[in-house]
Amino acid sequence: MDATVSQNQDRIGVLEELLNERYSVRAFLPQDVDRATIEHVLRTAQRTASWCNSQPWQVVIASGEAKERFRKLIYAEASGGLGDDYDFTPPREYLGTYLERRRESGFQLYNTLGIARGDKMAYAKQALENYNFFGAPHVAIIHTNEPLGIYGAIDCGAYVSNFMLAAQALGLGTIPQAALARHSGLIRRHFNLSDDRRVVCGISFGYADNAHKVNSYRTSRASVADTAMFVEE
Repeated sequence: MDATVSQNQDRIGVLEELLNERYSVRAFLPQDVDRATIEHVLRTAQRTASWCNSQPWQVVIASGEAKERFRKLIYAEASGGLGDDYDFTPPREYLGTYLERRRESGFQLYNTLGIARGDKMAYAKQALENYNFFGAPHVAIIHTNEPLGIYGAIDCGAYVSNFMLAAQALGLGTIPQAALARHSGLIRRHFNLSDDRRVVCGISFGYADNAHKVNSYRTSRASVADTAMFVEE
């Protein structure tokens, strides 16, 4: 095999390994991540490509007592049935294949936790764990500039993906959370963000509790044939 081809296979192999290993962690160890490691994740994710190199993402990372104050506030609002102020319109409806995938993912979670199908109270209780950050010692809030509109949000999505891969490479677990963006007003007020900032999502992160059963399942992925169309003539 040509040396360049072999090197390329090694490089894609590393990426494939990280992508295959990564999953949404829903139980974390209480152990803090040191600042140097967090900054390494941020430096790596900062290489994310963006529209006109605008790099529109800004990140608030709450740890320690600051994270705990934020957790109490957002949990209280969510558990009280308050807050539904997304800055970006959430999906209007899941249909067809997308609904099937969503249901599969949800039922995997509930079955792993022993939650009976149709137990809406248990579903709601588990959903509220988003606002406990699943026990993670750190939470990142990703926000962008309002005038950039949907393109700013798209760039942030790419940043989130690279943040998670960088964290995975450094032995950390992550979970991206659109649920936190339901409380954009609270987030802006609490972190003193300007009115032109738009909250995209949160990412809870830390060291995964690999012994917890909620971290034992993995979601499926569609095939290339299901997602790509080749046009050659």
